[in-house]
Amino acid sequence: MALGPRLDLRQSQSLVMTPQLRQAIKLLQSSNMEVTAFVEEELERNPLLERDERAEPRTVADERPGESASPEPADAHAAATADTMPAEGAAPLDAEWDNVYEAEGGFGSGAGRGGGRDFDDDLSTIEDLADRRLTLREHLGEQIRLTFFDPRERMIAAQMLASVDPAGRLPVGDAAIAAALGCGEAQVASVRARMQRLDPCGMFCRDLRECLAVQLADRNRLDPCMEALLDNLEMLARRDLRGLMKACGVDPEDLSEMIAELKRLDPKPGASFDAAPAPAVVPDVLMRRTPDGGWALELNPETLPRVLVNRGFHARAVVGARNKDDRAFLADRLQSATWLVKSLEQRASTILKVAAEIVRRQDGFFRHGVAHLRPLILRDVADAVSMHESTVSRVTANKYIATPRGTMELKFFFTTAIAGTAGGESHSAESVRFRIREMIGQESADDVLSDDAIVERLRKEGVDIARRTVAKYREALRIPSSVQRKREKAVPA
Repeated sequence: MALGPRLDLRQSQSLVMTPQLRQAIKLLQSSNMEVTAFVEEELERNPLLERDERAEPRTVADERPGESASPEPADAHAAATADTMPAEGAAPLDAEWDNVYEAEGGFGSGAGRGGGRDFDDDLSTIEDLADRRLTLREHLGEQIRLTFFDPRERMIAAQMLASVDPAGRLPVGDAAIAAALGCGEAQVASVRARMQRLDPCGMFCRDLRECLAVQLADRNRLDPCMEALLDNLEMLARRDLRGLMKACGVDPEDLSEMIAELKRLDPKPGASFDAAPAPAVVPDVLMRRTPDGGWALELNPETLPRVLVNRGFHARAVVGARNKDDRAFLADRLQSATWLVKSLEQRASTILKVAAEIVRRQDGFFRHGVAHLRPLILRDVADAVSMHESTVSRVTANKYIATPRGTMELKFFFTTAIAGTAGGESHSAESVRFRIREMIGQESADDVLSDDAIVERLRKEGVDIARRTVAKYREALRIPSSVQRKREKAVPA
């Protein structure tokens, strides 16, 4: 058989992921903070991009086909107040000229009497004057230096400080620390006991019981009954209140006061010291009610990055380009800038379109509450807006909407469906969880609902649900079983 080269024609289809397409997909699934950071980098990298300071938020009116709820013109307020506001550059009406700083002459007539003429070289800001909050180890280190003067005790305290975990626990035993430092175990125990009284109280303890006992002793509340309660924390976790009353030798009223005293303690005294404040959620879409009863959606202008392509600068730069490499660089930068502007525009339009469809389908939730939340899947929205499910998934990831019922993630509105009885309308899993929590919250001590009883009530309301599903939802809501709830409600609080 002879071997030789030949030409064949073959037709096939393949998906080509260009860099621009990957960038558009990345921007679509990124949060507003990530998009803002990416745009800031592009503004520094690309000389043809510039920030658009004009505020022109997109708005769409839901449930009113053919209508659009446009925001009030940005110049309306300015035009109304143009006659009453002083002109730019005019002097304020209450100015005191002896305290007015002039760039040419300093403060008043004091220019040239010493020092610089202005503060252009002073880079300090008001943030530099703010007091920096000490970390947990710095805070404890200062107390250790003021508490221990013996070098050996200070070394033991420093070893404990280095070994403490973020929650404030020191599970290492005194014998292990003494063996590592070559000192007596009694001396380590003495140092630990003094360090447990430092602020915050309850640090350097071996376990939860010791941590709570130290805090109670600091408040002069560690009596024999409290010690018995601390010895039976497992019974408290099971809500076995009758067993706790028998173990502690107290009546229901005293037990309730003791449990309330434990709840006021901090089980992890070191966890909240260095904890950074949770970042505020900035919504991507703003929602408000229109006068005709519909809903108006608007992209948040505070989180909407707006950039423009400076084509005038590009034209001047092309004319002044000296060689082929410079012209190629300008062409590449122009293409990148144009694609970024187009990607941001398409991202904003897609988010607004998907959010409008979600609001239209979940109108009952916004008007009446969680009980009216409808089951919704990605395919329903994708078919309505003529997009792929993966696109809708990227749009709803890390995106938030500010509604009259609070700021929520767009993913919240996608819930699984639970079939209705006798072929009735299906129900949202989130609304069923809400109904279960509502039933248990309204039960009395004499009529504690079991999972089977909850199933029967839900089926009467048209929800076809299994007992194991009710148990799974109840555990997700951190609601104890009927046996534990019966024990808890048997003792008056």
